Amino acid sequence: MNIHEHQAKEVLRSYGVPVPRGQAAFSVDEAVAAAQSLGGPVWVVKAQIHAGGRGKGGGVKVVKSIDDVRAEAERMLGMNLVTHQTGPQGRIVRRLYIEEGGDIARELYLSCLVDRATSRVAFIASTEGGMDIEEVARETPEKIFTITVDPAAGFSPYVGRDIAYALKLEDAQVKQCVKLIEGLYRAFLDKDMSLLEINPLVVTGSGDLVCLDAKVNFDDNALYRHPDIVELRDKTEEDEKEIEASEHDLSYIALDGNIGCMVNGAGLAMATMDIIKLYGAEPANFLDVGGGATKEKVTAAFKIITADPNVQGILVNIFGGIMRCDVIAEGVVAAVKEVGLQVPLVVRLEGTNVEKGKSIISQSGLNVIAADDLDDAARKIVAAVKQAA
Repeated sequence: MNIHEHQAKEVLRSYGVPVPRGQAAFSVDEAVAAAQSLGGPVWVVKAQIHAGGRGKGGGVKVVKSIDDVRAEAERMLGMNLVTHQTGPQGRIVRRLYIEEGGDIARELYLSCLVDRATSRVAFIASTEGGMDIEEVARETPEKIFTITVDPAAGFSPYVGRDIAYALKLEDAQVKQCVKLIEGLYRAFLDKDMSLLEINPLVVTGSGDLVCLDAKVNFDDNALYRHPDIVELRDKTEEDEKEIEASEHDLSYIALDGNIGCMVNGAGLAMATMDIIKLYGAEPANFLDVGGGATKEKVTAAFKIITADPNVQGILVNIFGGIMRCDVIAEGVVAAVKEVGLQVPLVVRLEGTNVEKGKSIISQSGLNVIAADDLDDAARKIVAAVKQAA
């Protein structure tokens, strides 16, 4: 789950992490009142969307008068902000963050994430703050420093010192960095974050470290432990189909392709998407119905897929272990009878109760293309979509 910058900074502030003063605003009048409350002479008006690159898209502006705060708030609220992370469709700006301006001497990069290769928490730091870290990694990889922390051992001050030296910090800044890194590490673990990115981390003119921006992602599987974080969820920033999927406890991610997929098991779902691409098409989604899906859950999954206007064909690929093929078949039949079937549908069933599942499909009277295995299913759905086009 993602949250907005102003929410992320409030979380970090509670852990003693230095962030600028600021206030969220949902209207022009609130933006003006926030600026007046903060005092001048410089403010930063920031559009709040779940995407990076806001500055390049016109979503971050430094202003020097209350009138300019009002003008920028009027311009940004309701605008369709397009960045390299939103795609060409952009995101509607529904809230702003009014923040005090600061004297910036240096811009640095700092992030914290789960390193699955080492099963540790990894800090990534670079002197090249304010830039896309992918670009830095590609052009000057020697400017990226990584240090991992073993959760079993916990945080030690040397981690902060090593990062401080990598960022070329000096004197009192080293001590500040140790405290900053400790606060970020505690927040990361306590709140079950999957990503914490500070870009830029700035050194002010007076030599202090301040987190000028903050991006935070949380592990969805751990949200039941954090009702306070769940309250920060902004559903207007999420795909409607993904919201509905979460309400049915389905693992669903919308993609840009034209073949909808319904699969049980994350690994099989990934393999299904890969083989669709191998045969020259693109998956429209990742959808794992899980091992204990009910007829109602399968029906909901099918309806979510068919609600995507980009879907030109559907591939149901089920290997029944814990999941029974007859349950999948009943769900598919129920969903098709309820919402109709306007695109080709290929069904591949294998495993527990497979014959019963196939019988349910064949006796349903639906125009379904049966497949013997995954390779056969992928070839058939891609061919059917091309023929329909």
